[in-house]
Amino acid sequence: MNRERPQPFRRRRRPSLRRRQRGAALLLLLVVLGLGASSLLMSLFSPPSGELRPQALTRESLAQAREALLGYAILHRRLPRPALSATDGRENPRPCASDADCTGFLPWITLGVVPGDGWNKLLRYSVSRDFANGNLDDSVEADKTVFDRNDDGTVFYRVGSANCRVDDRCAPAVIYSSGKHLGVSVDGIPQQSGVLDNLDEQANEVAVRDFMARAATGEPRSIGGSFSNVVSWVQLPTIRNRVRASAPKR
Repeated sequence: MNRERPQPFRRRRRPSLRRRQRGAALLLLLVVLGLGASSLLMSLFSPPSGELRPQALTRESLAQAREALLGYAILHRRLPRPALSATDGRENPRPCASDADCTGFLPWITLGVVPGDGWNKLLRYSVSRDFANGNLDDSVEADKTVFDRNDDGTVFYRVGSANCRVDDRCAPAVIYSSGKHLGVSVDGIPQQSGVLDNLDEQANEVAVRDFMARAATGEPRSIGGSFSNVVSWVQLPTIRNRVRASAPKR
């Protein structure tokens, strides 16, 4: 009977030192890349903190309000008037007789949106009279303007111009947050400012037609002073295009 010959024992060769070092380096690289990817994902999906958090929440509220205004315009063929008061978020039923009548608080109950910003203050709202009182055809005039400041402090138009009717670039409505210094709380309580240098914020607080939208700063020596308002607006081409697209077919 033939027996299988036993195979000679072969000693396993150990990997060389260089190969072991290369493998360890590759493993370390994978760990570092994994940690970096985890950190990136956490920074992308974790909510902002500190001063950035109220600003981010405010921009969210403003975006929601802007879409709600456009939806209202499609349904009612006009924009809503401001809220009845700081404690009643229903739209004022009376037509606007002046720019002041068309400026106040966002009608949050009528629109079905949150009333406040990231500082728990009521969102402000100013709407062009023709857009609040009439049909949204091409003859309706938008008259809200938005300013900004250059690095040297000089003012320029971000939205609109000195003559809205001629240039046809003004905004039908402006929505804005009073920021952390001024405004009225969601409970209807006026807030006292903690600073005195915020001249641009003070101007926005009483504005009915022209509004300032600057980058946020706590620097009191900047022209216009400290600024934490967050300003948004409904664009004229957007509202006209959406209203036209939703018009009943004849």
